[in-house]
Amino acid sequence: MAADSSLPPLSLIISSTPESTLYLSNALALLFEPSTLLFSDLIPELEATLRKPTSAITTYTALIDKTLEIIRAWPDELKAKFVGAHPRIGEVKGLSAFSAKEQGQANGNAGSSVAATSPMVLERLAHLNACYERRYPGLRYITFVNGRSRAVIAEEMEGVLGIPHSLSLDQPPAEALGVVEVGSAEWRSELNRAVEDVGRIAKSRLSALGMQ
Repeated sequence: MAADSSLPPLSLIISSTPESTLYLSNALALLFEPSTLLFSDLIPELEATLRKPTSAITTYTALIDKTLEIIRAWPDELKAKFVGAHPRIGEVKGLSAFSAKEQGQANGNAGSSVAATSPMVLERLAHLNACYERRYPGLRYITFVNGRSRAVIAEEMEGVLGIPHSLSLDQPPAEALGVVEVGSAEWRSELNRAVEDVGRIAKSRLSALGMQ
């Protein structure tokens, strides 16, 4: 299901009309990235919450907060799948409109294209993604870019991985990194950090649309 390029009035989402599910689906796909899990699990659970008499969702910010509250309560496996719906840092193909814009802004120029990033930086990021996904099995590195360059994000990833900054594109070998046990405190901490950054990205998108 493709998301529309704008958000519907919140009143259409919190109504009990048959169309409200479509409006909610389009809104969340725009703010959080479309995924099978979003449509199969998140939308029904969020709808059930919105239909309760005690629901007091009056802004999109509150809707995002409620969405995050639901995701935080999910088992780790679902959280990881949801986070994995966001593209890897440095990807240039198959991006949603918002992801493409955010990746383009990460070059340091809000009007530049994704392809403007140095090929060497993209290659380094691809290697760091492989390193991260070896170290944290089942996770994908997600961060709130917030206008920072991809080169800066590469250095951030090196810090998260505990490896020194390197101008080499493929060092250290991914196989040289230790593997963090799935479900361990460190693994879950990284997973929960990613969930919170997904929420920050959603609120940034909301702001970019001039809404709150």
